[in-house]
Amino acid sequence: MNESATGTSSASDFDDEEIQREIMRALRGLGYGSVEILVHDSKVVQIERKEKIRFQKPSLKKGR
Repeated sequence: MNESATGTSSASDFDDEEIQREIMRALRGLGYGSVEILVHDSKVVQIERKEKIRFQKPSLKKGR
């Protein structure tokens, strides 16, 4: 969430629509990875995005 990582905002500063937007922003463009949503007392307090970058080996062509 925007400023919560710096400790300048609390979970009560965000409404449900803003939390949903942040979750969607974390998911946008994520090819491989995960989004973790941390909840305390039925309130979202943290959203964490972990992204993986994968490289595939070139496929072997027949006859080589």
